[in-house]
Amino acid sequence: MSPGCLLSLALAAMVAGTCCAPRWTRLWLGCTVAATLLTLGAAISVLAGGPWEWHGAFPIGGELPHLRADGLSAFFLVLLSVIGLAGTVYSSEYWSPKKHPGSAYPGRVWWNLLLLFMGLVLLCSNGLHFLIGWELFTLCAYFLITRERHLPAVRRAGWLYLAASHASALCLFAFFAAIAARTGSWDLGPLRDHLELAPLFWLALIGFGLKAGLFPLHIWLPSAHANAPTHVSALLSGVAIKMGIYGLMRFSGWIPTPADAGWVVATLGVASAVLGVAFALGQHDLKRLLAYHSVENIGIILIGLGFAMMASRAGQPGWGRLAMAGALLHVWNHGLFKALLFLGAGSVLHATGTRRMSELGGLWRAMPWTAASFALGAVAISGLPPLNGFVSEWLVYLGLFGAVDGLGPGSAAAVPAAILLAVTGAMALACFVKVVGVVFLGTPRTLRAEKAVECGWFMRSPMLLLGGACILIGLAPALFWPALQSAIAAWEPGWAMDVAPAPLLSLGIWNVGFALAAALAATLLLRRVRRNGIARAGTWDCGFAAPTARMQYTAGSFAGIITEWFAWILQPSRHADKITHPFPSRAAFREHTPETVLEKVVEPSAGMVMALSSAMRRLQHGRLQFYILYLVFGLIALALLAFWGGAP
Repeated sequence: MSPGCLLSLALAAMVAGTCCAPRWTRLWLGCTVAATLLTLGAAISVLAGGPWEWHGAFPIGGELPHLRADGLSAFFLVLLSVIGLAGTVYSSEYWSPKKHPGSAYPGRVWWNLLLLFMGLVLLCSNGLHFLIGWELFTLCAYFLITRERHLPAVRRAGWLYLAASHASALCLFAFFAAIAARTGSWDLGPLRDHLELAPLFWLALIGFGLKAGLFPLHIWLPSAHANAPTHVSALLSGVAIKMGIYGLMRFSGWIPTPADAGWVVATLGVASAVLGVAFALGQHDLKRLLAYHSVENIGIILIGLGFAMMASRAGQPGWGRLAMAGALLHVWNHGLFKALLFLGAGSVLHATGTRRMSELGGLWRAMPWTAASFALGAVAISGLPPLNGFVSEWLVYLGLFGAVDGLGPGSAAAVPAAILLAVTGAMALACFVKVVGVVFLGTPRTLRAEKAVECGWFMRSPMLLLGGACILIGLAPALFWPALQSAIAAWEPGWAMDVAPAPLLSLGIWNVGFALAAALAATLLLRRVRRNGIARAGTWDCGFAAPTARMQYTAGSFAGIITEWFAWILQPSRHADKITHPFPSRAAFREHTPETVLEKVVEPSAGMVMALSSAMRRLQHGRLQFYILYLVFGLIALALLAFWGGAP
């Protein structure tokens, strides 16, 4: 069946699911799952069989519809379908009509519309219709983020997201309008011959960078991801921010770019990766911590894209192809393991009612499926073998090493980029050792954690699906090379390569061997434990006869040394009870890491603008004589400017 037929059936199924009555939950679930599977089939068909195009006969907004699916758009459609499928099944239990009678049905409608309009953005090949789809998916995401709008924090997160998204839309409107003005058409496609379009890339970088959440344009992301329902957080992090990455990849391949564009993109990527994980280490809210790791991984993707842009400009496809392959594969990988981690965090929130890590602990016994799935996602996001995160990061490393060997224009930046990427990986590992240890190991810190129970299969099965995908890509990365090369060829046609590169083949073999060795070691250890049993004894307790849960490491104390290195940017605020004698009855220490860019830069600047606006508003008091006086002052000022401008 052709991609067009599959997409038409997917559209019909999605519309049918959206129109289901509130009580028809199973019908909605079936229609939405069918739509995601049909879209997945269409995307795979394009990746395997070549591009698909459709031109409409009836204008919308004065422009004829033009849809196009090539290797790059189909690559992102695969991710949208998989995460959409997992989130749909998960939400049927997590946000069920029984527990959320007032918001479950509207949430289903906005969910389906969000999936539909994100798919439209990926397929649109007309600038005007791209903007319409972009704004519609933004509004759908806003209504999903604010499902619990009775909470002030949720309302603030929604308004901040909406403000940032509209700023993004303004930049993109200027971008597409300028292209249309200079080419004479809103229709989009390869425009590499129009060299006058190169400066417009900076508008695209700001507009798409805001949506992607790259540092320092990430100000909306932590609060939106933390306060949205968890299945929405998974879709936002796994797919919605990738719409910004799609835009950067799409238009850096379709229009000429400035000479230093690759350097700027790579530099922003390094800053996002390092500072994103630094902010994550300072968090005590589980979902907010995961949100900052989205900033980190967007940075890793941009490092690969930036160096691929340098290689394209220098005519060095060898290492550029590897960097681009790493960036593209990390788009998939981050979507999979980050959605898995968010769904795991949602399971914890569903069982305990809290996101604060200081109120959790000891959940591995009560929630073994959730704990195992979250731990697998933690290994993947830390870039450890044999899972998928290691594969995509290794391809980016190979691109950086190739840039050094090639002595090209990117060689000077490749060495520090590789070092800082390694630092990012080490810090990510430290962060998730903290998370898994504090949330799932030890003993419960509160009654909430003691009473936690495992989630049902509608929430477990999506986590198992995403975890299985992480394992499959890690063990058989060469299997996915055709999809990668199709996307790379759509970005840079001269870089097509049918055979998987040798490092990818050998990496798969090594990962399989590593996995088998790890499985064998775990089996032998388990057999030994079962044969000999476990001897339990009290730990060294610092003189306390009965250690309590409060004596365990907290999220703040575990990462305290590392976060101190970044105190210059994190700006943590600390509050401690003053101890006045040797045997105090109580003591407490609290630390809060603010959103530095938002609270220290954006909000004061916005306050100044509002104060200036209020002051200027006082000049509009309706008195005619003052308006005449303003006009006289203006004419005098213009006369003085004209006199000085004409003076020798």
